[in-house]
Amino acid sequence: MSYVITEICVGHKEASCYEVCPVDAIGPRPHDGGFTEHEQLFIDAAVCIDCGACDPVCPVEAIYREDELPEEHAGAIAANKSFFDAP
Repeated sequence: MSYVITEICVGHKEASCYEVCPVDAIGPRPHDGGFTEHEQLFIDAAVCIDCGACDPVCPVEAIYREDELPEEHAGAIAANKSFFDAP
């Protein structure tokens, strides 16, 4: 089980979660060229180690554990996966 970033992040994209992630599971990275092309950040479930470091630093409370994700944000799992599966 990993964490996901929900659409609550749209318009904020505050990178404090990226800065605390010990395994670089969050993207797009602020230093990447594609950072400005995306409305929100995402978590790569294949890389996430479920440490939870990102959750408390998110100023807009957009991050949830997959198993605690409110139903109204159910699409966030697919959105996060899709970002990292894209070519």
